[in-house]
Order: sequence, then structure tokens, then C-alpha cells
Amino acid sequence: MINRRALLGAAMAGPGLAGPALAQPAGARVLRYIPQADVTVLDPVVTTAYITRHHALMVWDQLYGLDAQLRPQPQMVAGHRLEDDGRLWRFTLREGLEFHDGEMVRGRDCVASIKRWAQRDPLGQALMSRVAEMAAPSDREFTIRLHRPFGAMLDALAKVGPPALVVMPERLANTDPARPVPEMIGSGPFRFKADERVAGARTVYERFARYKPREDGVAVWTSGPKRVHFDRVEWTVMPDGGTSLSAMRNGEMDWWENPPNDLLPPMRRDRNIALAKISPLGSMGTGVFNHLHPPFNNPAIRRVVLEAMRQQDFMVAAAGVEPEGWQVPVGVFAPGTPMANAAGMEVLTRPRDLEASRRALLAAGYKGEKVVLLAPTDQPVLVALSEVARDLLVRLGFNVEAAVSDWGTVVQRRASTEPVEKGGWSMYQTTWNGVDMVNPIGTQVIRANGARAFFGWPSVPALETLRDAWLDATSLAEQQRLAAEIQRVALEQAVFMPTGQLFGLSAHRRSIADVVTGVIAFWNVRRV
Repeated sequence: MINRRALLGAAMAGPGLAGPALAQPAGARVLRYIPQADVTVLDPVVTTAYITRHHALMVWDQLYGLDAQLRPQPQMVAGHRLEDDGRLWRFTLREGLEFHDGEMVRGRDCVASIKRWAQRDPLGQALMSRVAEMAAPSDREFTIRLHRPFGAMLDALAKVGPPALVVMPERLANTDPARPVPEMIGSGPFRFKADERVAGARTVYERFARYKPREDGVAVWTSGPKRVHFDRVEWTVMPDGGTSLSAMRNGEMDWWENPPNDLLPPMRRDRNIALAKISPLGSMGTGVFNHLHPPFNNPAIRRVVLEAMRQQDFMVAAAGVEPEGWQVPVGVFAPGTPMANAAGMEVLTRPRDLEASRRALLAAGYKGEKVVLLAPTDQPVLVALSEVARDLLVRLGFNVEAAVSDWGTVVQRRASTEPVEKGGWSMYQTTWNGVDMVNPIGTQVIRANGARAFFGWPSVPALETLRDAWLDATSLAEQQRLAAEIQRVALEQAVFMPTGQLFGLSAHRRSIADVVTGVIAFWNVRRV
């Protein structure tokens, strides 16, 4: 098993707090935040890292936002009209939308942003397969003409699960989606302060005074008016959990995104600190296989891992023994949502027999190939999930090497398609917000179209056929039938490793009020 003390020790050995605080305007209202990790990738299109999504929602705005029932609501868009039997969508932008460089937001910016995002997102790819033309007939309009109706149009334009669909200036949105944009010119409520960025330690944002929030609605999830009550938001990467706890207790920091379980009891005893669930849908644990190279290019070997694993082991390690902190058994889709089902779940729930699994691994053709497990040191939940995964693989008889690093390095290395001998990888553990695993199109880890798939690059044509059919389904009953078949195939092929649903807690000082639920967002929140 990975030595947890060693992993945490490696994290503590990294950079500590940045040096002296940078100069601030007198009387500035500042919110100080401890993020889950440093933002190593700033462009939200080129990565699915949640820390980048948090950053993106500050800097850029979205065409539509999701409410608490996951229904798309107009955000930058004032409204739309549907014509030609559902094949022509006409969108009108709100007045007064402005980029951080002073240019107005135009229809052509929206078109370019949709096109760039769609190249990296499964829902976007599905949309573009039906698009005949996108155009901007005027500055405040854009249109999408389809070959055939696409019922998930507004879900696509409200996409918040990484990569989120955000609106960039056309000149930046024309950047190759595999390359980061060269500037952080946003359309959202905060400006990124590149001059105050300290890699590995500090990220700073300031309120964009000319941002125009919606005038109607209530701020829930990503919908409603994005009103900013702080002049600055400062993200500081702490060297360890103990330092973070002290900073929260003495008021140096206001908000801690994901404190580890072993530090929750002292925070519960502190009357100045409040704990709250980050999302009512929790997070879905996923083990990601690299399908390109041995041994996990072999579906029989991947299935042996699923037949041997116990979701409860992963959840107890990540969220503790208290059952209200997690849920199993869990399949492909977030429990409690319409597409969740029990198809194919026997591979995860039948009695375990380690010796039988070891024999099955050899029979499947495993020949001792090295398995490189990417293991982060700076996110306690992922540290725990990685520990359990490594222990399982070792007990099964795999030749395992743990590649230990910070999460930012994992995010960068997982993009490599090289074999392990050339710096590639075999598996890593991650989590997804439950909202990102509620249907077959938005669930990245079952996207199985090879080179265009999520990291790991599975290629399962049957899954892609079923996902397309789900998009064209005309009733909830038909969607649910197809979702069950999709889950059955995904588990049969062991496309990924479902490790359970856990409910993470965020901590903030009680002087911080009106925190938006569902996502990590910095509008609406205020100090009382």
C-alpha cells in the first residue's frame, strides 16, 4: 500500500505560503480561499481539472446556467426562438455584456467559443454532428441551424461540467483547442490578475466593475444574477492541512474548499467555522484506465480489476467510516438521478474471491507489464483512493509503480499517450461532481470514441452507438432503457472503475454567508 505519511510528507515538502502579502488598495474587501490545488492549467477547454473549472467560472461567463433542478436558465442570453420544426435556434444576447479588455461581447464571439469547446466535449461533439451552420447575423445575435432536431441544445449551452462552455473573445476562441489561450480576457464577474500570480502558491482575482449581472432570478448553482461583494479573491495554496486548519481557526483564511476527514472534528468544535456539503449530488469516484497500452488495453484484464475491487474499501478510505459520507453500490450514473440504474452491477456486487481473481488475471493474458499508477499528494481524497487502488493491484499480482506528484503534474502527465517506458501512465484515480455524471452524453468516462475520448482513450463502438441513440430518444422511458444498456456495456467492457459516491464538505468562517451550492463559485457570497 502507498505510505500515506510519505505521500503527505512529499506534499508538505512543496512550496509553502507565498511571501509577504502583495500591496492592496486601502479598505479593499478581500475573500481569502484555500483551493484544492494550484491552478496549473488556466484554459478551461484544454483540461477537465475542476480547479481550472473553478477559475473559469470566475473569469468567463456562460450562455446559460443550471438551476438547482439542473434546468438550463438564460445567463448571457436574453432569450431564444425555435423555428423550422426545431432545426433553427435564434439566440439574443443581453445588452451591456463586455469583455475585460473593454470590447463588447458579440454573437461571433459566442459562435467561436461554442466551436472551440465542442471539439473537446462529448456533448459538444454530439451537437456539432447535427449542426449545418452557426452564424452571427448581428452583434447581439447568433443562430444554430441543425440537420435534425437536437433536444439537448440548452443542456449543451449550459454545460458546466469540465470542460465548461464559457464565452471568450473570438480572437482567443480561434485558438487550437489543444493549445492554451495566450491571454485570460474574460466575460465574467472577475478579472484574473496575471501580475500577481505566483505559480504553486497564489492566484488573485479582482472584481470586474463593468460586469453586468442578470437583473432577475436567484443565484443558485450557475444560474441567476452573479453579484460580486468582494473587491478581491485570493487563492493561497497551503503547505499542509495543519497550516490550513490554523489559518481557518485564527481568521487568516475565510474558506477552505476540501478539508481532509481527519481535520473535520476540530472544525466542528470551532463555533466560528461552518461545514457544508459542496454538492447534493456528491462526487463520483472513478478509476481511469489507459486503454492504449498493456496491460489495460485488454478488456479481460480490466474486468478482473472490477471483479476484485470493493467500492466500500475506496469510500471508507476517502470519506471515513460514517455511512452518511458515502454511498455504494454505485454504477455509471449519479444515484437519485433519472438515468441511474442497476444494469450489469453484479460485476461490482457479487462476493469477492481474491485467489480466483489472481488466476483470472493470468488467464486473461497478463504478462507482468509495469502498471504506472499516477498518485497525487496534495488532495487527501485522491491520496486515499490511490492508496486503495495500489493495494488492490499489488494483491492481484500486478507489477505496480506509483508515480507520486502534485495533482497539477498528474493533470499534465495524463495527457500523454506514450507507453509507460516513455513517460506515459496506466491508471489514476479521480472524482467527478455528481452533476457531471447524470446522463450518457455528459459522463466523460464512458465516452468511448478513441482519440476523441477522455484521457485513457477507450474505443468501444457499441457504446458510441448507444449514446447516439440516447440523444435521439423521444421519451424518458426510452432514455432510461438505453441508459441501462449503456451501463451494462460500460461495466462489461470495464471502460472505467466506479469506486462509489462520496459527499465532500467545504469549510468557511461563519462570517461568510450566502455561498452558492452545487459548484464552487465566488459571486453572491458576502461577509456579515
